[in-house]
Amino acid sequence: SEGLETDRTARILTMVPLTVTSTTDTLLVPLTMEIDGEEDDLFRCAICGRSDEDASNLTTQSGLQTNATVGCGHQFCNSCVERELARRKVFPCPICGTPVKRVTLSTRTLDDVQCEKDTSWRRRVLKVYNKVEPDFPTLLEYNNYLEEVEDIIFSIVNEEPNAEEMKAKVKAYEEKNKSQIVIRQSQRADEERSIADRIAAEQREAERRRQEFKEAEKAFSLTKQKIKQESTEVMLGEREEVSAELRNAQMMGYRNELKRQQQGR
Repeated sequence: SEGLETDRTARILTMVPLTVTSTTDTLLVPLTMEIDGEEDDLFRCAICGRSDEDASNLTTQSGLQTNATVGCGHQFCNSCVERELARRKVFPCPICGTPVKRVTLSTRTLDDVQCEKDTSWRRRVLKVYNKVEPDFPTLLEYNNYLEEVEDIIFSIVNEEPNAEEMKAKVKAYEEKNKSQIVIRQSQRADEERSIADRIAAEQREAERRRQEFKEAEKAFSLTKQKIKQESTEVMLGEREEVSAELRNAQMMGYRNELKRQQQGR
């Protein structure tokens, strides 16, 4: 029983042929099977099974390249890439059969590539589909509009079967509604400028108040020094009393300090 359990949990490495219908070539690749799942395949070369952490890989050119194609995302070491591409311009991923080309290989992960692609297409689509909630009579219609936009972006980014249709839809919508799109873009630009101007004005006002507070603190500090000096002179008999001007300035400083405390400053 214990031996059977060990066999089930052990990693089994065998060389198996993989034949892809799109090519006459047959690849011999290591087949990795593990009870925990196949996620580990994403962090190893899909051909030789090496990973960046393998000690055996330290003597070779380090780094794995990702086939950044939707539906694949598997990685390949540089040695295997150069060997396969020296034989042919395109070779099949031995795990999923997706074509691998030099232009589809990237040092970034598929998630990174997809995130960048999503950001780029989202910016392009939202520049065209730029309606806002006040443009709709009901909240339901606005939400349906937003859902339609998300469906378009998802189809294009993930290269769904209707991706080209969605691209054509965006282009047709832009041509049909060009004037309204430009008007909304202009309105949004005006709103953004207005917000930026308001923020800038608030920052200038805050800076002015800080400078006033700084100058008041400096003047109050100088007054305290002068009062201390004149008080010492009074004690030494060098003068009769502290000047009325300094006493008034001192009282004004105390009142200002009390006022700042009451204002929560």
